[in-house]
Amino acid sequence: MPRCRKRIICREPDITVFVPQQVKNCEILTMTVDEYESIRLIDSEGLTQEQCAEKLGVARTTAQMIYNSAKKKLADVLVLGIGLRIEGGNYVLCDGSLNCRRCHLSGASGELKLLHDKEEGKMRVAVTYDNGQVFQHFGRTESFKVYEVDGNKIVSSEVIGSNGCGHGALADLLAMNQIDVLICGGIGGGAQNALAAAGIRLCAGASGDVDKAVEDYLAGTLVNTGSNCSHHEHAGGGGCGDHGCGDHGCGNH
Repeated sequence: MPRCRKRIICREPDITVFVPQQVKNCEILTMTVDEYESIRLIDSEGLTQEQCAEKLGVARTTAQMIYNSAKKKLADVLVLGIGLRIEGGNYVLCDGSLNCRRCHLSGASGELKLLHDKEEGKMRVAVTYDNGQVFQHFGRTESFKVYEVDGNKIVSSEVIGSNGCGHGALADLLAMNQIDVLICGGIGGGAQNALAAAGIRLCAGASGDVDKAVEDYLAGTLVNTGSNCSHHEHAGGGGCGDHGCGDHGCGNH
């Protein structure tokens, strides 16, 4: 089963139980803390769903799903006259300090950057997959091969299905599987934006054997041969490892 990326919560609510005065022994509906946070960010703070997604550290489609679930629960509470308890959910608290690895910190460009809650040196790399080869059309990929990496060493790998999702849902699927880097062939601008919103680095234009592509990426020698990285004008087409898409990749532009 996919491991769902933890949502980042600035603070837990001070008041967690709401009960209608006119109803005794009423039913209590549970709203998760991340659902509460989506309501706070969008309806109280006035953020957009995209901004809410950035704060929560998830894809926009995931933020929309969380927010819609929270709104439905609020509607049931008001219309049906039932109680509400806020607790639980898949989240991690952000203490707001500059030393917190879970915080959204402002970079030199002023853009928000998400620092992942993951042990240093460890990451997950996904490659669009078709019978051992890098599949060339991200939006139509049916499988990803996912690699667990510790330092520059691959420690395990598995193939997961995409369930025929479109590019927005594919980005959400990768985020749910805690993917840090995507290696693929061709990819459109909308998909690149969705990956960037999910905090997933991108290296496009790869081809050939998927295992070799990941090994080259980790060695810093994966050559970009696709048009998606055309803004890199390094000799030889540009690398997608330490000095290419791996650190300032196409998905971030």
